[in-house]
Amino acid sequence: MIVKRLQAGVYAANCYIIHTEDGKGIVVDPAGDVEDIMSYITAKGIRVDSIILTHGHGDHIGGVMELKNKLKIPVMVHSADEDMVKNADLNLSTSMPIGDVSFKPDILLKDGEIILVGNKEIKIIHTPGHTRGGICILMDNILITGDTLFKGSIGRTDLYGGDFDMLIESIMSKLMVLAEETKIYPGHGEDSTIGFEKKNNPFIRNL
Repeated sequence: MIVKRLQAGVYAANCYIIHTEDGKGIVVDPAGDVEDIMSYITAKGIRVDSIILTHGHGDHIGGVMELKNKLKIPVMVHSADEDMVKNADLNLSTSMPIGDVSFKPDILLKDGEIILVGNKEIKIIHTPGHTRGGICILMDNILITGDTLFKGSIGRTDLYGGDFDMLIESIMSKLMVLAEETKIYPGHGEDSTIGFEKKNNPFIRNL
């Protein structure tokens, strides 16, 4: 699988275009800058099947409807974050310089669900704590973590749906059990690995 990262939107969230060698793909967290996303998709000749959201916060969903309308594809989010994407107050876009963002998702995801990208499988891992419906996306040794886990840090838990203890439990029971060479692609900031986080992330080392 090929993972292309684009920093998108006013908060420079990491948007990922994930695709196979033969051009079948998905877009994760189109936060904005849809022209840049479309430029890559067009240049590579990718057939995008869906948009998957790691969670429902406004800084990750600003470009969803524009991209959906351009590509005529469904939007997927975990069922526990459906209320957030449908409500601009809950997803905080009302307090962001992006305008109110709200929409009805097309497909509600659940923990353990397998989605095909071409002939490649990706697995949905429900990791509540940053939001109630936060997810990570696993494919082979690649893990998209959204705002669950960052290089050297974790997602904030003081917003709607946040729960610190739940987030730590999600990280320890569902992510730290993965192979140490698993590459982490977070919702903001630099890439990392599971092994690096085990040794260096203070939220994990101090437990």
